[in-house]
Formats: sequence, structure tokens, C-alpha cells
Amino acid sequence: MFWKGIKPEKHISTRTVQAIFEQASEKAKIGKEVSVHSLRHSFATHLLESGVDLRYIQELLGHKSSKTTEIYTHVSNKDIGKIKSPLDNLFEKENGGGVKG
Repeated sequence: MFWKGIKPEKHISTRTVQAIFEQASEKAKIGKEVSVHSLRHSFATHLLESGVDLRYIQELLGHKSSKTTEIYTHVSNKDIGKIKSPLDNLFEKENGGGVKG
């Protein structure tokens, strides 16, 4: 592996990160087009879907503006269908646990 010998106290370059990522993608036989940026985007989206507050994600990604981080909110609709309205809870209590129409 070409990254052996790098000094631990030094940051690696952007190009080195890209090269490592490309090698790992090939080794994992990932067929679709991926990039370090798509990995970053997936990381942020998964954090958001796991319930991590957007302000923490902003800090982790190094965004100065919360508007930049907010682009991940439109991507994360996975759990939106699971959100229960307070009215659903009310109807369940009134109907003994089931919603009747």
C-alpha cells in the first residue's frame, strides 16, 4: 500500500485520500461511481437519519453556515412516514388502541 511511511503527526493530502478511496472502492468491487465527497455526504445523511442534531453535523463537517448543512435535510426522508401525529395517539386512546375509520 502506497501510504505506508507517512508521518503520523502530518495530515495527508487531499489527493492521497482520493487515491486511498479509489483503491478501496476497486478492492470492494463497487460498481457505481463514488467519490470521497459521496462518502462525506453519506456520513452526514446517516448521522441525520440517526437523530444527530444538525448543529453537530455542521460542526463535524466544518460548515461555517448552517444553510450549507441544511442540504442534507431534504435527502433524509426515510423516517418521515414513521412520524406519528399527536392526533393519532388521541384516536388510539379513544378507540382502545386501534384507529377505526
